[in-house]
Amino acid sequence: ILHWQPNQGTVVNSQVLNEISQCVETLNGVKEGRCKASLTFYRPNLRDQSVTIDFPRDFLGISMLELPNKYFFIIRGQKIVLEADSSILLIMEKLQSYKSKVALNFEGVLYKLGDFQIRVIKVVPNQAESLRGIMVEIEYLPISSIEKSKQIMEEFIDIWKEIVAKKSLAGQFMHAEPNYAEYGLGDNYTSQHTAVQYAAALAQLIQSAQVRN
Repeated sequence: ILHWQPNQGTVVNSQVLNEISQCVETLNGVKEGRCKASLTFYRPNLRDQSVTIDFPRDFLGISMLELPNKYFFIIRGQKIVLEADSSILLIMEKLQSYKSKVALNFEGVLYKLGDFQIRVIKVVPNQAESLRGIMVEIEYLPISSIEKSKQIMEEFIDIWKEIVAKKSLAGQFMHAEPNYAEYGLGDNYTSQHTAVQYAAALAQLIQSAQVRN
């Protein structure tokens, strides 16, 4: 996943999003449909603030449109990723031990380019239309090994960055690959890897916004 970092003093807007979508079409990308993921920040629902118990102070919950029966949790402090059945949300609702603080949607269009899939994603708050960020998710379908596909992915990302650079937009795509081993994940790419990537890309997006401000 690459995240769009606007230049100092500029903002992300729908015009930039449209230009980036045109870049995919320049590569003869074919629209395959919509894509969506939701990321929710959870905080403990403490009735007694003085109680000190060993539990996560916050964690992320991630749902993906293509995996409707799954829900992913990421506890960043302890570097833990968990995959659960989506019914866990009903259990959480009943327990009321954690409450949702912020929810963000990752909405976009899925394109097919030969052996590659590209998702052009806008990051928007759950209850609003204001654009908070832009991401591009690139997937090489024939190989599930991260190590074996690394060179192919790097070459494709270089081509992608060159095409975007020709648009002379006020910003650039940044790529920060998470350390999957920290989360106990292996070389074989899974949905848990995607969840970790979303969390890492969002953290980078927030960090770059804070730096610009």
